[in-house]
Amino acid sequence: MNKPATPHREDLDPANWEQRAAQPVLEEGQDQILERSRKIVDAAYELLDEAGLEGLTIRAVLTRTGLSRRAFYERFGGKDDLVLAVFEETIRKAVRFFTERVASMENPLEQLRLIVTFIVLGRGIQGEAYTDRRGAALSREHLRLAESRPADLKRALQPLVALIEQILADGMAAGVVRNDDPRRLATLLYNLVSTTVHSELLTSENAQVDQSKKKDLAKDIWEFCRRAISA
Repeated sequence: MNKPATPHREDLDPANWEQRAAQPVLEEGQDQILERSRKIVDAAYELLDEAGLEGLTIRAVLTRTGLSRRAFYERFGGKDDLVLAVFEETIRKAVRFFTERVASMENPLEQLRLIVTFIVLGRGIQGEAYTDRRGAALSREHLRLAESRPADLKRALQPLVALIEQILADGMAAGVVRNDDPRRLATLLYNLVSTTVHSELLTSENAQVDQSKKKDLAKDIWEFCRRAISA
């Protein structure tokens, strides 16, 4: 029996972006530091949902939060750092969600199928019509930061890649995943899925998401991944 994959310790502790945001202002109370930092990141989520990347400006964040420019720059070096914090928070929530969902599943391939499917479907898993402005915006930023801040982006994404790596290692031990370097295989799998998802999001940035099409895409991507990793 395979133990459900669990996230690494750092994925359960306060997010890395929270720790970095707190360092310049340690003279304040820790609760106040985290509250203001989360307020900024929450505002970024809302602005991305409402208007996409064009709506995410530092001025808009300050207006939404009621914080001063000084309060923002004490916690984030600029917009890139804020976007990276959004990535980290998104990945942290996803890893927690995936870990809970796969906990009762014994087959590592089924665990991976669930994760791949949920990544592709995104908010569409809820079955509601929506325009994924935030997803398209983060896709653009993912591609840009992969060039301008590759190490920081890799760090933000690492918890999800690590979870996939652990499940792959469990699958190899169970004989259902072909023997290979699990970290390398996890990176390849994540890159394949994320690149395809980014492409889909960018081509339908301002349109209602075709959920039927996304479900078919999720099935196709998983079948491709399954054949690539199966023993």
